[in-house]
Amino acid sequence: MSALVWKTGGCHCGRVRFEVALPPRPEAHSCNCSMCSKVGFIHLIVPESRFRQTAGQGDLTEYTFNSGVARHLFCRICGVKSFYRPRSNPDGWSVNARCLDEAVDMDLTAFDGQNWEANAAGLAHLSREAAP
Repeated sequence: MSALVWKTGGCHCGRVRFEVALPPRPEAHSCNCSMCSKVGFIHLIVPESRFRQTAGQGDLTEYTFNSGVARHLFCRICGVKSFYRPRSNPDGWSVNARCLDEAVDMDLTAFDGQNWEANAAGLAHLSREAAP
């Protein structure tokens, strides 16, 4: 794997901030599920070790639905979901590429979240640590 680069991002009002380590051209997904299609979330799923929240821990509010496994986290001030703990990858984080401070080149693939049960296993590898 190519060297990872730490990128910064956050919500609209700037209270919630994060850093994420990404390869030069990360794999990203545009999902058509009922949640992602409404909020325009572009998924950059990373392992736990490649994500850190740097500000606004007390400014997050949580929303869960359906199975209750995914932890959808929103800034309680501006309402933006910059990142969340996905049901498909409960050992990692999904960062919204649209919330990065600078645009990144990415390989964007459509993900059929409307048929989540049939397709979710295809995302599991994204939150696994790469072998050294």
